[in-house]
Amino acid sequence: MIKIVKASIEDSELIAKIGKKSFLESHGNSASTEDINSFVSKTYTTKHISKEFENTKIQYHIIYFNDKAAGFSKIEFSTPNKDINELNVTKLDRLYLLKEFYGQKLGSKFFDFIIQLSKKNNQKGIWLAVWEENERAIHFYTKIGFKIAGKYNFKLSETRSNPNHIMFLKYS
Repeated sequence: MIKIVKASIEDSELIAKIGKKSFLESHGNSASTEDINSFVSKTYTTKHISKEFENTKIQYHIIYFNDKAAGFSKIEFSTPNKDINELNVTKLDRLYLLKEFYGQKLGSKFFDFIIQLSKKNNQKGIWLAVWEENERAIHFYTKIGFKIAGKYNFKLSETRSNPNHIMFLKYS
């Protein structure tokens, strides 16, 4: 059974735990261990996640599979991007699934939920940044209609940036 719930500040510790684990699973080899550990220790803390709940444009959601937390999303409504000529677009900042839940069609169900939520909030499309070497994610997004709109260097640490595609899906 799949259940998607809007997260609250009380879920910050769970989100941080899932974020750290899923980032290491999918991006752990994208840089040196030192750079990865530095990024994870700053980004996936309960304190850092809790602070993000202060921004009213940001929403977190948690997806459960058979009553186990399988992943989370972070979206930000009405967030423009220099490579996209639309206003009122949603930024999909994170869509993370733990590796143990791959193959359950959770990513597509979660994504459908996010698209519907974005549309209900009068958004014209959705955009994201994806690491150029994350072929699994790029294939997933391309298959559902995203187009590469630009480039972005994701700063992982003081000494390391990873090249990302900016991808955009315009709603029809």
